[in-house]
Amino acid sequence: MSEFDWDAENLAHIARHGVTAAEAEYVLTHPTVDFGLQDWHDEERFSEAGPTAEGRFLMVVTTMRDHKTRVVTAYDAPTFAVRAYLVSR
Repeated sequence: MSEFDWDAENLAHIARHGVTAAEAEYVLTHPTVDFGLQDWHDEERFSEAGPTAEGRFLMVVTTMRDHKTRVVTAYDAPTFAVRAYLVSR
């Protein structure tokens, strides 16, 4: 299991989207749909979508820093991502 990199900055950012660290971690430690890799200012970012324990679907964008998974952002998944997840099951 991956270790997560949380600090005041990324916690505040996801909180603006109404997402908690626990929700983002749950999504990332359970089956997701992978929406690929994006190069953002020389940093690889990965987009995944999946449900929380309560059934809320989130899009979670991460990067790797110091061998830890850092959540860059997390927000309610758009309809296409929810559909892709449901079709994949």
